[in-house]
Amino acid sequence: MSMSKGPDQGLGAVLKVLRGATDPISGERLAGQLGLSRAAVWKRVHRLKAMGYIIEGSPRRGYRLLGLPDKLLADEVLQGLKTSVLTGPVHHFETLDSTNNYAKELAAREAPEGTVVIAETQTLGRGRLGREWDSPPGVGLYVSVVLRPQLPPMELPQITLTAAVAVVRATHRVTHVTPGIKWPNDLIVHGKKLGGILTEMETESDRIRHVVIGLGLNVNNAVFPPELAKTATSLAQVVGGTLSRVELLKAWLEEFEDLYKRFLNQGFPEILEEWKRYAVTLGRAVTVRQGPREISGQAVDVASDGALLLLTPAGEIVRVTSGEITPEPEGGSGV
Repeated sequence: MSMSKGPDQGLGAVLKVLRGATDPISGERLAGQLGLSRAAVWKRVHRLKAMGYIIEGSPRRGYRLLGLPDKLLADEVLQGLKTSVLTGPVHHFETLDSTNNYAKELAAREAPEGTVVIAETQTLGRGRLGREWDSPPGVGLYVSVVLRPQLPPMELPQITLTAAVAVVRATHRVTHVTPGIKWPNDLIVHGKKLGGILTEMETESDRIRHVVIGLGLNVNNAVFPPELAKTATSLAQVVGGTLSRVELLKAWLEEFEDLYKRFLNQGFPEILEEWKRYAVTLGRAVTVRQGPREISGQAVDVASDGALLLLTPAGEIVRVTSGEITPEPEGGSGV
């Protein structure tokens, strides 16, 4: 696991110096600059290499950083990140059962707001309604953040919709692809699922203790298992090339923080209007499954609290706060 904060602050310090150096820097100079022994510098350089950093080293010339790993390491995520709330600590794992599960454990142990949990792959990744989320290694975003809003539990759906708008903004900013949003929180491009958001909370009496927002996004997936090939897509498939997962994650954290602050300070109306602009559900005839129960009608609007409003064939407006919409709506411009 790599973290933004931990016992070995020297690792990040060595990386920072190497990142800022235009010419090779000697181990002796590194050691003197950081107050470490040359042996300690050597150990940290080798640890950085093991993490995937490409570092050239020679006895005469010294060390030079040549390349960065294709991983969502804490130092890479925090480098140049323009946030004041979603600032970490960042917990990075090669493998984790579920980033949401781990983030919930941290939150229960009073982890601060802005804590971020990232995995290169998940063994028990989850979507809504207990579904499995396919999490192949090194190609997607599997990330969860801890929030501690001073809000009543009934406002949780609004946070979920806010997080979805942030994904659309971030994806468009980095790739010029504009996904559609299928109520409440699936990201859709050309009728196929690109990603989704899983929101979980802990409450006490009438207030939220903490919220964990989990994002799963297919980024560089070249292929999908046969059972998903007809229903799933990735940004790489849409744009025809590999993308920087670090850049996408940083964009989402920045966009989400901007919207989250606006939500807390100004409320939900403006964010909801933006959500509706991306919605692929509204105006369509849909069926919502809630276990054995099914409700059919035209999706006419989303209420101020995030509930979907259906106009039934009998002319009745029904509020839907949970469930699975079928069939999958078309949507997402992809441009």
